[in-house]
Amino acid sequence: MSAFIFHLGLTLMHFLWQGLLLGCATAVALTLLRNNRAEYRYLVACSALLACLCWPALELYQRLCGGGDTTGTIGAFGAGMLRLAAQSIVGNSEPFDLRDSLREIVSLWALCAIVLSLRMILGLLWIDRAAKQCDCQHRQDQLRWEASLSRLAARFGINRKVQLRIVDTVSSPITAGLWRPIVLLPAALVAGMPPDLLEALLAHEMAHIKRHDYLINLLQNVIETLLFYHPAVWWISHRIRIERELIADDFAARQLGEPRRLALALSELERLQFSTHHLAQAANGGNLMDRIQRLCRPAPQALNWKAALPMLGLALACMSIYAEAVAADKAAAETVHALADFSTCEKPKWPEGAIARKEAGTVTLKFLIGADGKFKKSQVQKSSGHQDLDDAARAGIEKCGFKPALKAGKPVESWMQMQYVWVLE
Repeated sequence: MSAFIFHLGLTLMHFLWQGLLLGCATAVALTLLRNNRAEYRYLVACSALLACLCWPALELYQRLCGGGDTTGTIGAFGAGMLRLAAQSIVGNSEPFDLRDSLREIVSLWALCAIVLSLRMILGLLWIDRAAKQCDCQHRQDQLRWEASLSRLAARFGINRKVQLRIVDTVSSPITAGLWRPIVLLPAALVAGMPPDLLEALLAHEMAHIKRHDYLINLLQNVIETLLFYHPAVWWISHRIRIERELIADDFAARQLGEPRRLALALSELERLQFSTHHLAQAANGGNLMDRIQRLCRPAPQALNWKAALPMLGLALACMSIYAEAVAADKAAAETVHALADFSTCEKPKWPEGAIARKEAGTVTLKFLIGADGKFKKSQVQKSSGHQDLDDAARAGIEKCGFKPALKAGKPVESWMQMQYVWVLE
């Protein structure tokens, strides 16, 4: 196993408790800020999600450079969880070695990350294709709403060109793109929603473009792809989307000067989505009914302790696992001694005359094995009492193949000791 895979595996496992810590801290901060401006909660959630990426990235860099903490509790939390899971499945109470599973952990993580990456790439390609296509069926409507979007862009102080496409495959307006923003407008809304309410929804999308939210959403998708296995990442990312929608609502309402019109537009969107069997969920996050109520009758949010109980229970359970893991898995990064592969060598031959002289005994040998697993030199640590038997044992074992010692996952040069017993039958 390469040093990179070893350190990457430990980093992924170590993020289990790191992500939990960041998630709990974020939950506390968002609870304290529940009645403050959405911008503050958004900043806290974005900072927490960025920390979810930077913390393990920094630790991986330190480990690869040899400056990280690769002893003690590194990977202990993940080791404890894996060990408990393995023992519960197979009913085995023997000690669990995290090192044996690091390759499988990294392979499974890479496979899932590749699948999620392909999903994200396909989504970007679909958006790019939608931006280039021209649906003749909606041509007149598209020209009309492109002009309306241009007027809104000037009103919002947006100088760059914003594309608009009317499509049949989405249920609510979506702002997306990589370098150039594009607004995808559902054909069902164009046909079934009053123009003034649809314009209010477009104002909401222009608020996203003004704030470059579509680019931040791409970074979110990247972090979700890399750290998909941690629920805290998905929860923090979900909260970012909720707060982002609230900020866009406030921004659009101020520009329109009519919070009620935006609330009516969201209500109509909820009605159309419900009639077509879609959940009342905005495209980028946030429950529509909550947003409508907030625009019409903003009210302080009461502290809901019941919502904190699951997080508190998870924190206590994970702290218990971590404490048990620290005590049981301190050897996760200890040195693994070099080993001889006896299947690659022949049994040492008895020297001529040794059998006739009935020579026997036990010789203790030391071998220096390089980081590449090749034999370098040897010496007799304790003689069998017969020089010819010592030389024969050393010459025979020197021809064996060896597995190098590992220190923090890296092959290192080391001495190994073994005995060979000469016994007359």
